[in-house]
Amino acid sequence: MSNPKFRIAICGGGVGGLTLAVALSRYQDIAVDVYEAAQSFCEIGAGVGVWPRAFRVLRKFGPDFEQQLLQRCGYEYTEEYVPAVRSRKSNQAVGIELFDLMTKGKLMRFHRADFHGVLLSFLPPSCATHNAKRLISYTQPLEGSPRNSPITLTFTDGSTATCDVLIGADGIKSAVRPCMLRELAEGLDPDEKQSVLSCMSPIWSGVAAYRTLVSAEKLRARCPDHRTLREFTQYMGKDAYFLAYPISLGQYVNFAGFTLERDVVDLAYKADTEIPRPSFKGKTNDEWVSELTAQQFVEPFKDLEEDAQHLLECVEKGTLWAVHTVKTLPSTNFRRVAIMGDAAHAMTPFQGSGAGQGIEDAYLLMTVLGHKSTTLETVPRALAIYDKLRRPFSSEVALRSMRGGQLCAFQEDVPLHELGDAITKNWEWAWLTDLDDALEEAVRLVEDSSIDLN
Repeated sequence: MSNPKFRIAICGGGVGGLTLAVALSRYQDIAVDVYEAAQSFCEIGAGVGVWPRAFRVLRKFGPDFEQQLLQRCGYEYTEEYVPAVRSRKSNQAVGIELFDLMTKGKLMRFHRADFHGVLLSFLPPSCATHNAKRLISYTQPLEGSPRNSPITLTFTDGSTATCDVLIGADGIKSAVRPCMLRELAEGLDPDEKQSVLSCMSPIWSGVAAYRTLVSAEKLRARCPDHRTLREFTQYMGKDAYFLAYPISLGQYVNFAGFTLERDVVDLAYKADTEIPRPSFKGKTNDEWVSELTAQQFVEPFKDLEEDAQHLLECVEKGTLWAVHTVKTLPSTNFRRVAIMGDAAHAMTPFQGSGAGQGIEDAYLLMTVLGHKSTTLETVPRALAIYDKLRRPFSSEVALRSMRGGQLCAFQEDVPLHELGDAITKNWEWAWLTDLDDALEEAVRLVEDSSIDLN
């Protein structure tokens, strides 16, 4: 590429980072480098879910892109109301049906490697990719430096690189986030500085996640007509619940269970609060995942209804995750650096919206950075527009996600007959709203530089 208007470095080759790289590829005057810490571009985790709001963003990438995704999803996109989750009150010997969650459009579920593969297949040759490049830190040019002075990136292998714009898509353990927040904190009074710096590291959310796959054959032998062999079912109990549903063309039942420590979950997004470490055995803030025996795995759910026990009796082993999040940040940008996805707003998994929020971040970043009015000199304003439009929304989604978990674990003071409506209203943003208004506002703010962003 000859004479690009600027060079963007994306640190992180996960769903968010690659979505941004693919989105930016439509602009011939922007050079893009993707730096991935792993030896190859791969994604950890079994699945990724995309609700209609975020999937409508992906459809903007064109019919070929959409078709590739649909082929890997296994079912068609729809905007009709469909049954999504059947929820049961299960903290009793015989459970009862509580409500069926109806959504306008489906949660589009993908094997994470398949989703990642589609993104990689749409990366153009002009997008340079670099593996085994784990960022340690970056250095922005000082105020008053020539406007074309580059940002310097330093990697763990001792190498360096330069760019004009840096986007941190490097996940919850982001290296970009603490560097950016330290820059942001410079010159603040001690209390404000401490508040900003308290957001650098991930914190435990108070949530533990239990994940496993159950053999459908084994479950069918024990209980031939078990509901989780055919439908998405949620078994709700006090402070603990799980959901289960068939995957891999019916070969397995995917199990995702959660426990919520009441005293911690309310603190998770408060900037100046000290968060305790996980209380379960073997967990520290540096060791987030443990392997469990079947007996250890089922313990939190032992008091749930008989129907739930039939499934739990088929568990052979599983993993325990200390679910960490990022506190609500004071900003997601500083001068020519911004963060996105889990680096900016890692959230609990209760609404399945982490990936979708990263997709939305990517598309809005593409909109402001790719706009013909954006030059190297005006990049800081473009990133400030991104922050103004995305940070409040993603922060609200993070809070809604946590509340969703609390509702399902009977930790909110909501009568049982109103619980279905409460969960639906808390979640319906994911299928009833769009990113389009924010995109239009972004373009307006880019094109009219006289508008104050404060």
